[in-house]
Amino acid sequence: MNQEQVREITYAQAVAEAIDEEMARDENVVLIGEDVGIIGGNFKATVGLRDKYGDWRVKDTPISESGIIGLGVGMAITGMRPVVEIMFSDFIALGMDQIANQAAKIRYMSGGQVKVPLTIRAAMGGGRSSAAQHSQSLHAWVAHVPGLKVALPSTAAELKGLLKTAIRDDNPVVFMEHKVEYNKKFPVPEGEYTIPFGKANVVREGDRLTIVATSNMVLKSLEAADKLGKEGIHVEVIDLRTLVPLDKQTMIGSVKKTGRLLIVDEGHLSFGAGAEIGMGIMEDVFYDLDFPMMRLGTEDCPIPFSPALEFPIIPDAKKIYEKAKMMAKR
Repeated sequence: MNQEQVREITYAQAVAEAIDEEMARDENVVLIGEDVGIIGGNFKATVGLRDKYGDWRVKDTPISESGIIGLGVGMAITGMRPVVEIMFSDFIALGMDQIANQAAKIRYMSGGQVKVPLTIRAAMGGGRSSAAQHSQSLHAWVAHVPGLKVALPSTAAELKGLLKTAIRDDNPVVFMEHKVEYNKKFPVPEGEYTIPFGKANVVREGDRLTIVATSNMVLKSLEAADKLGKEGIHVEVIDLRTLVPLDKQTMIGSVKKTGRLLIVDEGHLSFGAGAEIGMGIMEDVFYDLDFPMMRLGTEDCPIPFSPALEFPIIPDAKKIYEKAKMMAKR
């Protein structure tokens, strides 16, 4: 990644840039989904692409998630590289057969003869008071299915590099973008770059505690780390970037150094990604731990519409700070 020249763009603009560059590079890359063309996407993340590439390569679809994803699977196995947008991650349930029983299994069932270079983009997460059917973080669902890769970009720079990697991958990728980040600006390098899957990013070094986070929980963890640093408690923050593949070695090395691990993930606590991340490295770090592993996640209830009810059940910088401070002091 070229770090010499950077500019600030929004998370949504990073989506458009990544897809634009890949469409220009490879004529087989197409974009399909509800409202991705004429209005530029539900979160305005694909503005301008239809004007540049035309209706054949940027196609608005009917409201049928199963049909959209099924179309994407068919396009992928016949030589194209479709990018499918699902407005909200909640709606992947409507296309789960196509995702879990078709896209994820075709390469395996064909003995590797058929590739499925399909990217499914979906907006995840709470924080916008969109209520119970538009606010979930369901990345653990798809991470449970062998054959799928799962990416969770935290910033615009991460999003652009990871999305370009996803589009070039010969396997299906579920790409979860956090909806509260779309309008925020971040520094993004100029020029061509990609970010490899399965390589976590140590975004803050420390020696007292390791915080492993996903998606915009990385940003909230950094807020907490800033406050802790002012108190002389230096924590290490790791952005996982991808759940599948999962970079265990970076986490293991960090926890061996700090002796403490806090996992922060917006998914529901029960049977979630946070538990699997912890257990995935437990055997390697158990004897290095000075304090039990702990995790923060969304409480096990549907996401409320009322902000007064919604925000208290989702991890935030204050909760991360308090939990991390308690662990670091022990």
